Amino acid sequence: MSRVCLRPEGPFSLATSIRFLEGFTPAAYQSQSDETLDLAFPVDDDWRTAAVRVRQRDDGVVEASVGGDGNLDAVRCQLARILGLDVDGRGFDAVGDRDPVVAGLQARQPGFRPVAFCSPYEAAAWTIIGERIHMAQAARVKDDMARRLGQSVMVEGRKLHAFPSPARLRRLDSFPGLTQRKIGWLRALAEAALDCRLRAGDLRSVPTGVALASLQRLPGVGPFAAELVLARGAAHPDVLPANERRLRLAVQHAYNLGTAPSDEQLAAVAEPWRPYRTWVSVLLRVRTSGRGAADGPAPGASAYVTKSRDADDLRRDDRRGRRRRELHPRTLTVATARPRSQADN
Repeated sequence: MSRVCLRPEGPFSLATSIRFLEGFTPAAYQSQSDETLDLAFPVDDDWRTAAVRVRQRDDGVVEASVGGDGNLDAVRCQLARILGLDVDGRGFDAVGDRDPVVAGLQARQPGFRPVAFCSPYEAAAWTIIGERIHMAQAARVKDDMARRLGQSVMVEGRKLHAFPSPARLRRLDSFPGLTQRKIGWLRALAEAALDCRLRAGDLRSVPTGVALASLQRLPGVGPFAAELVLARGAAHPDVLPANERRLRLAVQHAYNLGTAPSDEQLAAVAEPWRPYRTWVSVLLRVRTSGRGAADGPAPGASAYVTKSRDADDLRRDDRRGRRRRELHPRTLTVATARPRSQADN
């Protein structure tokens, strides 16, 4: 069996990555061990299927056993991207030095790097599957598609099922849990992947606005979905998902703000996170996804408000928000509610 090795630049913990995947509903991941991570995926150079069992050695090097018929160099590059190891993370600790809230989050998740979808193609498929249904239901549909339509690959004695390749999805006529509209979108997505319009490297090599605009030309992909595909599918490390409602709520809670931040306030809060805005955004979501959501403001929240160049604006908005809730306790809920896909979760 073939093997590949990856040497992280900066802190990395595979154990933290495994815990992250266990709480990430789209992955539907159930670990067999605290020390190994098992993944199967179509390799996005030619869409052959590979499976990997990943370990981290005592010296920090990440190594993986590889099964399947995917090109080994392509598997290595794709695995590095999935684990965030294609990014130099040596500057991530400095973000915590600039922002005490982030420092508190980093302390809770040592060696954290967000585990990405296996490809932009799979991330985009997830947003389509999850459109207007509950996230857990969408995860079941995606898992069923892998088991019934995807290829299975053995790695170290375990059979893993990969999400179906674009060539298979292009022929899809029907599937339980999917409407005909979604099936049409998925077929169009498969064509785009086969036409090389969803290559992670291409999406990361152009300005963010250009990449998002190109993704939104795909049927069924709106602003929220485009940000997810770029940040979590192409694994771009520095995307601020401004259309993700739950990120705004996470920022409001972690930074002890009275209301969800406006576009300008969100951009100001996130400025010290560069060039790792994706990583911090995911860290904030991890904190408010059931692991720490009830802990109150994040450590360092008061210090942030004191140090922020927009502190006066944030405090004024905090006071205004409290007054609005006291005078009109139901108005804020109605004003901020909007129809949304359960893929927002």
